[in-house]
Amino acid sequence: MTLFHLIAPSGYCINQQAATRGIARLEEAGYQVNNQRILTRRQQRFAGTEADRAGDINALAALFGRDNLVLAVRGGYGANRLLDMIDWKAIALRQQNDPLLICGHSDFTAIQLALLCEGVITFSGPMLAGNFGAETLNEFTLEHFWRALRNGAFSVEWQGNGRACDVNGTLWGGNLAMLVSLIGTPWMPQIDDGILVLEDINEHPFRVERMLLQLFHAGILGRQRAIVLGSFSGAEPNDYDAGYDLPVMIDYLQSRLSIPVISGLDFGHEQRTVTLPLGSQARLVHNAKSTTLSMTGHPVISGEKKHS
Repeated sequence: MTLFHLIAPSGYCINQQAATRGIARLEEAGYQVNNQRILTRRQQRFAGTEADRAGDINALAALFGRDNLVLAVRGGYGANRLLDMIDWKAIALRQQNDPLLICGHSDFTAIQLALLCEGVITFSGPMLAGNFGAETLNEFTLEHFWRALRNGAFSVEWQGNGRACDVNGTLWGGNLAMLVSLIGTPWMPQIDDGILVLEDINEHPFRVERMLLQLFHAGILGRQRAIVLGSFSGAEPNDYDAGYDLPVMIDYLQSRLSIPVISGLDFGHEQRTVTLPLGSQARLVHNAKSTTLSMTGHPVISGEKKHS
């Protein structure tokens, strides 16, 4: 039986109704949801003390059971406080056999990238409160969640924008602000020839540009094979911008890079989002007709390994 094990390493779940609704949906679908006690845990804006929240992550090293799906309750802020309190190697050792399937996004990206430094693949995808607990569960999101977790090789397709390309590399990334926050730390993966996928929320286009340029000047973008941009919710320009908007910013970024920048992927802080295995092997093919991102080499639910 597939079990969902909840973790809350970041912000307090202020929308308790959404979390309760998400649990009810999962249970109605026949899944068991464990560790529900963490939902009401709170210290200031955080989902408990640093010891509580780091404990959620460290406990994964001792969490056994072949079909445990580890699901973050929500994002917010708080994961960066925990990075030096977690035994990453112990979790990586546990993952060598019958690995846990770990899913989340937003602030949880910091945890995911730290795990990727140890070779642990996780899934950037829906969370309990914001997605499974939404007033209306998005069928696209649900279908792509299970597509990623049940299939040893799968693809997502969309109509992207950017230069034509056909490249292979390690898929990695997640939330842009969280990735930038790890530059210069031990928890920033050193990925060469990768396919870097990025998203964010409530960041003006110039702030998105500034973070991308930090990655560029740090030499990180230039070491990749391609950049894929997901959703950047709340990135609307204002009157002062005089035509400077997200597409213009993307064109500027592309002018600074020799590698392709492909945009338009449904990925990020939207109800409609794909699920991507960070650390998997990927192939990105983009042309005038379509864009396809194919992934393989990630863990899947036991007994349900399929190919699509």
